[in-house]
Amino acid sequence: MKSEVIKKKVHVKKGDMVQIISGKDAGKKGKILSVDPAKGRVIVEGANLVKRHTRPTQAKPQGGIVEKEAAVDSSNVMIYCSKCKGPVRISKKILSDGKKVRTCNKCGEEFDK
Repeated sequence: MKSEVIKKKVHVKKGDMVQIISGKDAGKKGKILSVDPAKGRVIVEGANLVKRHTRPTQAKPQGGIVEKEAAVDSSNVMIYCSKCKGPVRISKKILSDGKKVRTCNKCGEEFDK
């Protein structure tokens, strides 16, 4: 049986400022470093840190234990609105020039500049 890759719709983009709303890092804010729509997961800067044991390479001759960010499910993050000072839901609005932008549901601030 072939396994099909089903892309989930992810509500955030790379570079968005988000706040984690559940899990061990709930309440932390950070920028999205990467998005994996096939798995529906995102990597948030400074959140969900895991220890990775690396062997010595030419780039890092010392090797050792490195802390790096691991993926978080996209349903556990919400976009952070700097005007509202908290996590918010978003809606899409079409501007007069035909451009589609994401806006804050509370205050109406645009996220796509």
